[in-house]
Amino acid sequence: MKKPELLAPGGSLEKLKTAIDYGADAVYIGGEMFSLRVAAENFSKEDMQEGIKYAHDRGKKVYLTANILPHNDDIEEFEEFVKDIKNYGFDAVLVADLGLFDMMQELAPEIPIHVSTQANNINYRSAIKWYKMGATRVVLAREMSFKEIAEFQKKIPEDLELEAFIHGAMCISYSGRCLLSNYMTGRDSNMGACAHPCRWNYKLVEETRPGEYMDVFENERGTFIFNSKDLCTIRHIPELVQSGIASLKIEGRVKTSYYVATVVGAYRREIDRYCADPENYVFNEAEYEELCKVSHRPYTTGFYFGKPDENSQVYTSSSYIRDYDLIGIVKDYDEKTGIATITQRNRFFKGDEIEIIQPMKPFFVQTVESMCDENGNEIEVANHAEQIVKFKTAQPVCEGAMLRKKK
Repeated sequence: MKKPELLAPGGSLEKLKTAIDYGADAVYIGGEMFSLRVAAENFSKEDMQEGIKYAHDRGKKVYLTANILPHNDDIEEFEEFVKDIKNYGFDAVLVADLGLFDMMQELAPEIPIHVSTQANNINYRSAIKWYKMGATRVVLAREMSFKEIAEFQKKIPEDLELEAFIHGAMCISYSGRCLLSNYMTGRDSNMGACAHPCRWNYKLVEETRPGEYMDVFENERGTFIFNSKDLCTIRHIPELVQSGIASLKIEGRVKTSYYVATVVGAYRREIDRYCADPENYVFNEAEYEELCKVSHRPYTTGFYFGKPDENSQVYTSSSYIRDYDLIGIVKDYDEKTGIATITQRNRFFKGDEIEIIQPMKPFFVQTVESMCDENGNEIEVANHAEQIVKFKTAQPVCEGAMLRKKK
């Protein structure tokens, strides 16, 4: 049994560093072009180089996501893009298009190629073909079950790696290849500009009765019938590890640094605990509770245990569950006094009970008994954006530790 790689999203340089600090083995990022997340902050060339150095200095990897489905106009730009980044030190590049695959081999043959989930990898024959063409890893479609993955493993070459999503948003369309956004808004999801119309409220219209909008039975106000629950597999670490999947991937390049820290930390701890003692492993339910403290939709195990049923959709609302707020990030800590310097992110008060999370450690709870501003003046509330606040923490904390408060 080999411990799988934990692969985290890096929507910005800050998020890349957060993912590495909180336990990711590798991070996938997108440049300002050719990535399917135009809503993410994404990386300038300078940020790419700094992020790769940060990861490599800590023995971690960085993968470049270039998985758009390009049109003719994109080809020349992609060629220039590859020439610019080929010597940055990326550990692999993810592509979905055969043309971009060919260009990567021609222009940067030294960079391993991973085939994106956008290529709709749902059978072992297509995976073998990608391997014969030079791919070192195939990212499985989210529509795969453990049973199908086991068959994959029997059929594919031993040195072809498989990667699979284990947490995050699910798309209503096969492997994310959707035309709904393009049709309804002119924003092409296959170019990274999805408007997420699958999250909208719909009613039913019969074509000979225009203007008669009928409610769908799931909800008297209509239904968010395309609105999938979020994927969460943290209760199934043994099955994931035993499946032989080489890389366990967390979705979320447009999520916050707090989301990345919390989700990566929870999966890191459970993977490590299981791999350290598989025979005596018992899932720690507190880690599932951790995942409920980030912004999320209700959770599902997706396709891993068979095709989802009606319980895998959220019919009543497209809103996220947000029970906790990030209220601050530790900027500095004085070991002699035990006082942490905090950059405020959301309002909090003297007397609040808060939780503090930090890399590779369980969170702890404390009450803010007193606090002062950066000039040493005692304050009752931290209510200014990016305000510097100081108070004594119940335990030592590190730079980058995050403070959260239940709403």
